[in-house]
Amino acid sequence: MWLCPKCGREFKNAGQHHFCGKIATIDDYIADQPAEVRPLLSSVRETIRAAAPGAEEKISWRMPTFWQGENLVHFAAFKGHIGLFPGGEAVGVFADRLSGLATSKGAIRFPYGKPIDHEVIADIVRWRAQNAGAKRGT
Repeated sequence: MWLCPKCGREFKNAGQHHFCGKIATIDDYIADQPAEVRPLLSSVRETIRAAAPGAEEKISWRMPTFWQGENLVHFAAFKGHIGLFPGGEAVGVFADRLSGLATSKGAIRFPYGKPIDHEVIADIVRWRAQNAGAKRGT
């Protein structure tokens, strides 16, 4: 086990990247990432912002989140990719356009070193914004 000298949290892997303390804003989250990842996160953020201009930015589950009556989408930096979390239904609806990317229930992984498909991100976010609250009947 490894103990972070800054925050005191314990991790399985030595030197594991994590967030020390509380991240209050998406700006804080991006600033806490490695320099080479920040522009990628900023570009994903801008794509989401443009696709859902009425959505509120917040941190949820320690990830940047866009909220519009419910969580529309989360995104986050990981060791080898940027993860986008629009929910399982969205991943299913857009499955044909996500071929070639690693996906799992509710998650899409955009690997570092490959171009990010901002068009598919925008389409997913617009779809999520249009369908937000549909299951709740709102």
